[in-house]
Amino acid sequence: MEVADGARVDVHVPYILVHSDREIRRLSHQAGIINPITRRILLSAGIRPGMRVLDVGCGAGDVTFLVSEMVGSEGQVIGADRAPAALAAAEGRAAAHPLQNVSFREGDPAALSFDRPFDAVIGRYVLMFQADAVAMLRGVARHLRPGGTIVFHEPDWDGCRSSPPAPTYDDCCRWIVETFRRSGIETNMGIKLDAAFRAAGLTAPSMHLEAVVGGTKSGFDWSHQTAELIVTMLPEIQSRGVATAAEVDIETLGQRMQLEIEAGSVIVSRSEVGAWSRAPT
Repeated sequence: MEVADGARVDVHVPYILVHSDREIRRLSHQAGIINPITRRILLSAGIRPGMRVLDVGCGAGDVTFLVSEMVGSEGQVIGADRAPAALAAAEGRAAAHPLQNVSFREGDPAALSFDRPFDAVIGRYVLMFQADAVAMLRGVARHLRPGGTIVFHEPDWDGCRSSPPAPTYDDCCRWIVETFRRSGIETNMGIKLDAAFRAAGLTAPSMHLEAVVGGTKSGFDWSHQTAELIVTMLPEIQSRGVATAAEVDIETLGQRMQLEIEAGSVIVSRSEVGAWSRAPT
């Protein structure tokens, strides 16, 4: 029986990206862009067929389903998350495409207990939302078997830029970063993974960085993703005094970004950083 056990310390900050149907669709669209990067990180970390994997902060299951393909029918993936709405979406998606190697658990992944350890513990965009990322790493690392692998994929928003400048895209990145920071969310978690791993008692990790970049051929998908994130965050952007509704002008936001790309701007996403290391044997 896999149930919550013992007392725990609440090490997360409020999750401001609400689990609405539109937000879950945005996350699915984002996964279509980001999953190839995550797959390369996981392959470099040694995720392979037959492994038993815990997906920390699985949300609607985008990474869980990616890993289920990688471990195959002989492997197993358990997704764990605190948010019932996100897990309901994940379970619905799993039921629509019956997967024998996937299951989900509700609860704080650091406080759950399981009937046996995992070959790997993974997470994407999880530590950035923790008030104490080191405590979260320590908590989930205890689920590893000796010599098991821990892998996290986190963003570094300092990587965002455009050239020639795309003012609307640049404004969106600035609004997102400032709103996250005022909400207590770590926007540069990717570059801080090395220090977090070591502080958690893990060995210094191997690391990998990629970014999404595109102009008129491939930039529109990322500009759409950025506009949809602004839609999700708009109440927080306004309530935290980062920008007004008039400044954002949500109705024309996506179109303005597309026009900037069509005029010749190339946009670069936040940096996507992966880090991985092994538990002591």
